[in-house]
Amino acid sequence: MMSEEKKAYPFALVGFFVTEKNVSDVFRTDVSPEQLEEIRELIKKLIFVEGVDVAIAPFVVPPDQVNDALQQLAEAVFSPPEEGKDN
Repeated sequence: MMSEEKKAYPFALVGFFVTEKNVSDVFRTDVSPEQLEEIRELIKKLIFVEGVDVAIAPFVVPPDQVNDALQQLAEAVFSPPEEGKDN
């Protein structure tokens, strides 16, 4: 039996934060890989049905660059390493 091919679809959780500080001064720099994994697992468990894999990359993107950022993330995460840059 042949298994179905997995496909990657970008998604975004959109929110806002309000601050008087500079954007570069509001994000924690001490978030560990383990903490990011906990966040990824929570998103996977609480938002998606069983059997769906999730990849995350936390960063702030200006609204006019969201589509490009999601495409770059999808390519970085789901492109096989041996695949060339022909596409």
